[in-house]
Amino acid sequence: MKRLQKKLLPPRGPRGLIIALGIVLLGVGLLSWLISSNREFITLTYSQFLDKVEQNEVDAIRVTGQELVGMTKDGKRFESVIAETPHNWSILREHGVNIQVDSPAGQYNFWYMLMLIALGFIGFIAWQFFKQTRSGNGSSGPGNLFNMGKSKAKMYQPSAIKERFSSVAGAQEAKEELADVIDFLKNPEKYNAIGAKIPRGVLLVGEPGNGKTLLARAVAGEANCPFYSISGSDFIEVFVGVGASRVRDLFAQARSTAPCIVFIDEIDAVGRHRGRGIGGGHDEREQTLNQLLTEMDGFETYKKPVIVLAATNRDDVLDKALLRPGRFDRIVNVPFPDLKSRREILAVHAKNVKLDDSVDLDRVARGTPGFSGADIANLLNEAAITASKLNKKLVDMHDIEEARDKMMLGKESKSKMLTPEDKRETAYHEAGHALAILLNPKYADPLHKITIIPRGRALGVAHRLPEREKYGESREEMLADIMICMGGRAAEELVFNKVATGAFSDFQQATRTARAMVCYYGMSEKLGPVIYSQEYEIKPYSEETARLIDEEVRRILIETLEQTKALLAQHRDKLDLLAAKLFEKETLYAAEVYELLGIEPRVQHTLI
Repeated sequence: MKRLQKKLLPPRGPRGLIIALGIVLLGVGLLSWLISSNREFITLTYSQFLDKVEQNEVDAIRVTGQELVGMTKDGKRFESVIAETPHNWSILREHGVNIQVDSPAGQYNFWYMLMLIALGFIGFIAWQFFKQTRSGNGSSGPGNLFNMGKSKAKMYQPSAIKERFSSVAGAQEAKEELADVIDFLKNPEKYNAIGAKIPRGVLLVGEPGNGKTLLARAVAGEANCPFYSISGSDFIEVFVGVGASRVRDLFAQARSTAPCIVFIDEIDAVGRHRGRGIGGGHDEREQTLNQLLTEMDGFETYKKPVIVLAATNRDDVLDKALLRPGRFDRIVNVPFPDLKSRREILAVHAKNVKLDDSVDLDRVARGTPGFSGADIANLLNEAAITASKLNKKLVDMHDIEEARDKMMLGKESKSKMLTPEDKRETAYHEAGHALAILLNPKYADPLHKITIIPRGRALGVAHRLPEREKYGESREEMLADIMICMGGRAAEELVFNKVATGAFSDFQQATRTARAMVCYYGMSEKLGPVIYSQEYEIKPYSEETARLIDEEVRRILIETLEQTKALLAQHRDKLDLLAAKLFEKETLYAAEVYELLGIEPRVQHTLI
């Protein structure tokens, strides 16, 4: 019965109201049609009825007590009365009238029963709907019509918040900035005594997956205070004024439980620049933003603090009034984790995964530059899934390597069947990349492995493993990167004397690096230390300068390609040996390559 009742309930909110009203109107229309169709009769007197019978105009009648309904031979329906005398029945039989007699108890016919059932169904739906609108799911339930302006924020008591700063690996600078907020919530008198004012709002800015929400919960856990959590999109509603009402209700609830923390996730959904909406300055989103600004910096003052934490990865679209002092006074960057932070994050997530003793988390951390915290968690999860499919008891380094390659390049393409010639060309292409790495030990990151197993769109790849976190690059390092990109094409031209399409992504990366050298980093002698930026496809420089930029980028790429070809030609024996071994084994790790080519392995440095 409960399952049936759930299916019959209308959706909650304004949409449910519209649907319920539609059902009621449909039911009323159905009833009106049934009643009208059931009452479309011509009323005849007793004499008129007998006259029509004697004139052979009556086809059939239905008698209930002394009341009758009938139909003429031309299809018209009528109603009348009949006297219960044998003479009348004789007249009807003489004139061939089809007679049906019902008991008086059966006067409530099928149509009336159908109307009663329809009325009962409509009443049931209406009762269930208005029951929802009166009770809902609490005072702020989404199905509560009369409480539509109530906040949708979820409140967490201190006992329900388990996260602490110890739960957040890395993000050391962000935690240090948020420590001020925690100290103020714990000891507001210390700050008030000296006249210091704690920031009313703290904006967490960072790419998705870097732990902004986790940091906010950790702040509430450390401060041991109530925590209100809501998404920016939860304020916006189709009805004008509802969003502003929800903001007022949220802050009213927060002040009643102060000191506390209000966390607004994805605040860019409600905090975008004003004046760009469909309704100018009067649309629902902008009214909601105006109310938020008022609540964060109103004329009223409160003894107990309400700290607003917000998170976004689009701080560039936020309204300036939202970022001024007095509202979001402090902006805390939550960047991608560095090498040390990645190692700490790996250690946290590795507690839930059974790892083999051969797993080197330092090496995994070095091989995941640019990974967010969520990416690292997913890496270990994918590795565990891979190990499970192979019926392993522990996750080893091979599983982690497979998971990383899958995340970066795509799943291994077993359906791509390369011919021996294609496979040989791919082996030389990747061997060219690898040799360019090995022959630039001073400026290139160390080689990690080479493979010609197709993944995603790539037929092969030469992986590098950074020794440390880089925060800047020299001109020599950027030229070495371009040379490594050119290694594949250089090997193809040197060995096969032809060019192929496999170098497209290499040229794309090389061109991007060369253009950055010329336009952004002042590494061109011809154009000098001038920034030639280009925004919104508008060039803030002359056509002559644009021509010089293109010439300089082309010169860098062509010269580097020629240098790479000369370098590979000088070490042609190593290129042939490496390509042949790669053709045979398909995947080679750095230690195997060093031993094969007789090159001294690079000394591994780490700052973890």
